[in-house]
Amino acid sequence: MIFLTALSLFWIMISASRGGQWGAWMPSSISAFEGTCVSIPCRFSFPDELRPAVVHGVWYFNSPYPKNYPPVVFKSRTQVVHESFQGRSRLLGDLGLRNCTLLLSNLSPELGGKYYFRGDLGGYNQYTFSEHSVLDIINTPNIVVPPEVMAGTEVEVSCMVPDNCPELRPELSWLGHEGLGEPTVLGRLREEEGTWVQVSLLHFVPTRETNGHRLGCQASFPNTTLQFEGYASLDIKYPPVIVEINSTVEAIEGSHVSLFCGADSNPPPLLTWMRDGTVLREAVAESLSLEVEEVTPAEDGVYLCLAENTYGQDNRTVELSVMYAPWKPTVNGTVVAVEGETVSILCSTQSNPDPILTIFKEKQILATVIYESELQLELPAVTPEDDGEYWCVAENQYGQRATAFNLSVEFAPVILLESHCAAARDTVQCLCVVKANPEPSVAFELPLRNVTVNETEREFVYSERSGLLLTSILTLRGQAQAPPRVICTSHNLYGTKSLELPFQGAHRLMWAKIGPVGAVVAFAILIAIVCYITQTRRKKNVTESPSFSGGDNPPVVFSSDFRISGAPEKYESERHLGSERRLLGLRGEPTELDLSYSHSDLGKRPTKDSYTLTEELAEYAEIRVK
Repeated sequence: MIFLTALSLFWIMISASRGGQWGAWMPSSISAFEGTCVSIPCRFSFPDELRPAVVHGVWYFNSPYPKNYPPVVFKSRTQVVHESFQGRSRLLGDLGLRNCTLLLSNLSPELGGKYYFRGDLGGYNQYTFSEHSVLDIINTPNIVVPPEVMAGTEVEVSCMVPDNCPELRPELSWLGHEGLGEPTVLGRLREEEGTWVQVSLLHFVPTRETNGHRLGCQASFPNTTLQFEGYASLDIKYPPVIVEINSTVEAIEGSHVSLFCGADSNPPPLLTWMRDGTVLREAVAESLSLEVEEVTPAEDGVYLCLAENTYGQDNRTVELSVMYAPWKPTVNGTVVAVEGETVSILCSTQSNPDPILTIFKEKQILATVIYESELQLELPAVTPEDDGEYWCVAENQYGQRATAFNLSVEFAPVILLESHCAAARDTVQCLCVVKANPEPSVAFELPLRNVTVNETEREFVYSERSGLLLTSILTLRGQAQAPPRVICTSHNLYGTKSLELPFQGAHRLMWAKIGPVGAVVAFAILIAIVCYITQTRRKKNVTESPSFSGGDNPPVVFSSDFRISGAPEKYESERHLGSERRLLGLRGEPTELDLSYSHSDLGKRPTKDSYTLTEELAEYAEIRVK
């Protein structure tokens, strides 16, 4: 290509030198190192009809018009030149052959500028050509780097220096090319406008590490001290690479969190923080931080840092783990079941780290799991004993939460063994205790009299429910001498249960109602009465009958004076009646029980035929307790 260009220029020069019209050819620009020389090639032409005997010429500096008195660089007629060019300029060409090539030596910066040639054929045949050459005085080599250099793609970098001085030839060498490649010297090349350059090439494959590398070229001239250096910083384009990012971040709920991402690329990347496809923050920068104030569990998750530019992209993720106490457990599953069914209860929560889950009832652990968010409780065949309140507790090192739930087990009625009938004076009390869920109905049947009394008849039946237990009491007056058969029947939607209530003595009913504490109190009172009666009898024996013999039956005396000091008999009777009602658990209006006799009546009863001393004491003690 260079050869063809040079050939075309040669034919232009030949044609111009053969004449035809006024014209000139010279390079529009030419350069040379300071302190060296430069040869400005020049050709001119004039009309063929002009046949001058001698051809003269003049070179001007910075202006083509003589009337402006420009500095004369060279003048063939008089050899008179401007002082700046004295001893520095001479004509290399033969004007007779229409060659006006000019040589300038010992170049200095003030010689840089425009140079014009004027042909002088004598007389009025003088002509100043508009064509001119601009001389550039330089002191650094020209390093040519392609406009775009990408990492991983081979690149050619050239060092070019002017070689237009026939007296001095430059030699080129590379500086800072270690590790890049070995240079190739192409030598002296002709440019399009006829100037010459010396060229050296360097081929290498750049990497991101060579971005910004300072590469130099040195031009030196043998046998002189002239040396010129030029440098270029490599601008290597490459896609982003994320070089710094947080590892997994753990933060306690409510604390401050900062996520950092840094990338290396050329040009600088667009950094973006994203979560679940949503852009949280972005900027064109080498690093970007994402600040999270008072972090919550909702912000727990994976965050993406994306770096991109024209040449590619890179992305990295960081996991933000928010530590928090368990949430209040939720319970999903059966809360109402029929006896014998399988019950499955699921307790679940959410926390970080996963909690210890425990299900217990009445402080007894039924199921537990470690570091799990769900706990399944399986009861293969529920019984009434499984009915009740349960707790699901979740805990980790950051806190504890609990949820209570109830399991209701439904089952057919069960009549408990403590159900019975008992006589108290002329009254029969029948106690029927039933365990069932849902609440059953209770009826008392007297089969010999073909009578059924249910719990709606409040005059005869009193019922009270506590938990799964329903206690019903039937009161029959005037039945103590001939207690009837009583059958307790209980019914709910799961079945019916009947039981003939066994008959017990009055004292057994009393002990069943007053309980252990009452029994102790009654027993203490009984001992006190026995002691009191014994002392009274001893006093009477001493006073009335000194000859009393131990084999006789002494009269039994029940003292009506054994009561609280100052309390009237009416108060005693009312107190006895109220105590008996509390014993039987009756509420509302008092039942008409025959309790009107007084303590003095007990003393009027026969003591030998109908009662023994022990029976009378027991009956008296029972009344006192009531």
